[in-house]
Amino acid sequence: MSELIIIGYDDHETAERAQEEVLRLRRDFVVELSGIAVVRVDDDGKKHIDTPGAVVAASATGGALWGMIVGLLFLVPGVGLLIGGAWGALSGAAAKAGINRDLRSRVDGLLSPGKAALVVMARKLTEDKFAAALAPYGGTVLKTSLSDENERLLAEELSTEEAGTQA
Repeated sequence: MSELIIIGYDDHETAERAQEEVLRLRRDFVVELSGIAVVRVDDDGKKHIDTPGAVVAASATGGALWGMIVGLLFLVPGVGLLIGGAWGALSGAAAKAGINRDLRSRVDGLLSPGKAALVVMARKLTEDKFAAALAPYGGTVLKTSLSDENERLLAEELSTEEAGTQA
C-alpha cells in the first residue's frame, strides 16, 4: 500500500523547506519514498514540477507510475511519457485506483499563482512522526491510499500503453 500525500502551501519556499524535511525523514527511516516533488505555480499560472535527483523509484515502471500520477494530478498530460489515447485509458485506470476527478479538483484548488504543493508518494510511513515533523510548515493536506493491487494494475496499464506507443 502506498500513501499519496499532497500538501498545499502559500509559497514555494515553504514547500521546498517541507520537502527538505521529508528527505531528512527518509534518511531517518521515517518514510520510504516512491517519489517526491514540489509543484509550484508562477505568476502567469504556469505549473512547474521540481523533483530531487536523489529520489528515484526502485524500478523503471515505478518511476513511470510516479510520473503518470504527478501528470494526472497536475494536468500535465504524460510528463513526457504518454500520448493520445493512452492518456484516457490511464486516467480511467487511475480513477479506479482513487485518483479521481474529485481529488484532482481538490489538488487544483490548492494551486493558484504564487502557491506550491509538496507531493509525496510513500511505500512506508510512520504517520505520527511524519505529521509531527511537517506540522511546523502548516499547509493544507490531501491524502489518498493506493492499494498494492491498484498500484500493480496502474503499472500494468502503464506498461501496456507504453508498449502500444512504441510499436
